[in-house]
Amino acid sequence: MQLRSLLAVGLAATVTAAGLAAAAPTAGADEPAPLPDSALALTAPDKVIAYAFRGRVYSDLGLRLVAGHAPVEIWSNRASYEDPITSVWRSEGGDVPLPANSMKDFGGLKKFTHLTITDVATGEVVKARYVPGCLNGDSQRIHPDAPARSPYPWSCPWNPYTTGSVMGIQEGWSNSVFPEWTRFRLPLGRYDVTAAISPEYVEVFGISEEDASATTRLVVKRESFEGRPARPAAGGATLEPALRPTRSARGVMAVDGAPDLRSLPAFGIQLNRRGTAIRFAATVWNGGSGPLVVDGFRTADGDHMDAYQYFFDGDGEQTGYQQVGEFHFHEANHQHWHFEDFARYRLLNEDMTLAVRSTKASFCLANTDAVDYTVPNADWKPENTDLSSACGDAGALSLREVLSNGSGDTYLQYRAGQAFRIGNLPDGDYYVSVEANPDDDTDGRNLVEGDYTNNDSVRKITLGTNKRTGERWVEAEQVGIIEERLPNFF
Repeated sequence: MQLRSLLAVGLAATVTAAGLAAAAPTAGADEPAPLPDSALALTAPDKVIAYAFRGRVYSDLGLRLVAGHAPVEIWSNRASYEDPITSVWRSEGGDVPLPANSMKDFGGLKKFTHLTITDVATGEVVKARYVPGCLNGDSQRIHPDAPARSPYPWSCPWNPYTTGSVMGIQEGWSNSVFPEWTRFRLPLGRYDVTAAISPEYVEVFGISEEDASATTRLVVKRESFEGRPARPAAGGATLEPALRPTRSARGVMAVDGAPDLRSLPAFGIQLNRRGTAIRFAATVWNGGSGPLVVDGFRTADGDHMDAYQYFFDGDGEQTGYQQVGEFHFHEANHQHWHFEDFARYRLLNEDMTLAVRSTKASFCLANTDAVDYTVPNADWKPENTDLSSACGDAGALSLREVLSNGSGDTYLQYRAGQAFRIGNLPDGDYYVSVEANPDDDTDGRNLVEGDYTNNDSVRKITLGTNKRTGERWVEAEQVGIIEERLPNFF
């Protein structure tokens, strides 16, 4: 869990997509479903459910642009503040000029997509508008053999004095048609939503008729104040966008790019107000020479993702992958996707036998802390530094969770599961054990790493009772010369 405030917007105005589950290929299939032959293709799920808040719907409607067998990269420049913006598509066959005045500003291609929203009950067109084409933004890898990374920026420039920009979609990746939290004023009801790429861009990019438009059913429901989004519904998407690899494993992990998961001593150890549980914070970090990269691909039933760990060498080149478990959508006080069995928390007796096990069993992997940036190949500027970039929402088709080498992932004690229920546990000495990539007696370890001997850390604590008041207390043994001066959130 992150050290900064991570509760994002999305209470009564939470957007929930349905029908986004992707049909994964059957086991043993030789090849995944092909990417579109067009340079760009519009896709949409069969159905989207969105919740109205004060008459407004906040949703991207599930509409996405997919790049086919090559990246779509657009360079735009303004020679001076007196000149219009000119843009070219840097295609495999050479630079292709875009129509004059394609960009009024650097926010995207003008009138790139036309959107029509039709009321199913009346057949009336209730909304019709053009949407600019910013190809940067909510980028998701949708094909297992696509490049491992997208080089393109997170968003399009907004400053009026910008003089040049690059935007694009990586081969085998997709990007939302709309900016985040686009809103529409729509009554409750059912609608057919059709998006179509404008003819001038269809011609420039050579987009087929089939790939130039997409339609989805939008159901607008009343806002919910239950404090959590509805679970994503099952159902097939029109493009099958979250394809898992066709094999359980391929290639090998390079020695010079292997992650090495380690645990720091538990900290912030204290009792809850009732004295019935020991609360603690814990950090698992990557001390290897390469990143831990785990991609999730939505499955046909829609309630989980197959998880694959991807391997990289010291130069950042992908060398293979292996299926390593599952992601599940974690509601509770997280409301995003968690990887199963990334770490295990145990309270051990003085003789190192199990006293209590924490109920926490799943984690969102994110780079929250710089632990040791002197390790080989340390990533000094990692991505996935908070939940907005790491863990996905209920409508995610696929996601990537990363623990870069040199960085750690900290879960603070106020999160569900960061505690041991002590009940009638007798007073005495115990040890808080934090184990990364735990070794299950039946299935072994989920993740592949270079060294399994340094995954566990233990910290001695003493549990006692005040003889006068009867209140329980806990004291953690000091670790070396470290003095814990905890910040305000403890």
